[in-house]
Amino acid sequence: MIPVVDLRPWRDGDPADRAAIAAAVDRALSTAGFLLIAGHDVDPDLRSRIRCAARRFFRLPEDAKRPYAVRVGGRGWLGPGAEANSYAEGTPSPPDLKESWSFAAEEPTGDAVVDGEWFLPNVWPAEVPQLRTLVTDYLERMRALSDEVLELLAAALGGPADLFTRHTRHPTWGFNINWYPAREATGEPQPGQFRIGPHTDFGTITVLDRQNGRGGLQVFTDRWEDAPYDPAALTVNIGDLMARWTGDRWRSGRHRVLPPPAEDPAEELMSLVYFYECDPGTVVTSLPAPVGRVRYEPFDSHGYLREKLNAIALDG
Repeated sequence: MIPVVDLRPWRDGDPADRAAIAAAVDRALSTAGFLLIAGHDVDPDLRSRIRCAARRFFRLPEDAKRPYAVRVGGRGWLGPGAEANSYAEGTPSPPDLKESWSFAAEEPTGDAVVDGEWFLPNVWPAEVPQLRTLVTDYLERMRALSDEVLELLAAALGGPADLFTRHTRHPTWGFNINWYPAREATGEPQPGQFRIGPHTDFGTITVLDRQNGRGGLQVFTDRWEDAPYDPAALTVNIGDLMARWTGDRWRSGRHRVLPPPAEDPAEELMSLVYFYECDPGTVVTSLPAPVGRVRYEPFDSHGYLREKLNAIALDG
């Protein structure tokens, strides 16, 4: 069961309301690792305008997009064949059937080594100048919302409000605008090929604004199921860092995006995907029992993130 969690009574409700919401969050993250978040106050018009601007870029000829091409983890265009997410869980597959424009944290810390790896400047497509203002606005909202969700997660564990946000004073994050072209553009998928292959995310939480479709998001509990959809809600799932932080009390939400459907060859979708992480140098230590279930050896958050980003990158 993936519930819809309304942030309005979480912000303004009485202790009983807040306790009920925290308990629902704990149950959901223990099973599927996913939530739907309503009452988030992220303007739907802003999301639509980002999609409209990004679509103009993605529909440009490949020659116009190629100068922006980057490898996974870079800032710019991830074209067809750039990544295969199933490699993150050790499963070879054909490349994912998508294109992305990828952004990431860029405000420097003052540490040249850290900044050179994790806080490089973003790149903006000159062909769509309005995208910069729209995305900058959206990213501010995502950062604030992500910290609010982390405080909710801390309450669900019975911890202090800053259990996680004490580690997000200067965090890394990633933001992908994922474009899933229609089957009439991609052609017949190869065996085992998806818009995004099965995987878990790598960070603390992911905040997703998605479109519904036949070739859309599926989540795995004991079997694959279509993810519930609410156009007014954002989809939130936890990643590997959070799962290990909670000692596997919560599941890193395994998911995939289905191939472009044969029964709707013109269907194209676009997702706005915000990956929240933590401060570089954070040592992730599993919460002890009775909260945690498994005691992992402490590990460096960003060493883990780099390993996973390298795993899904295709260099061919």
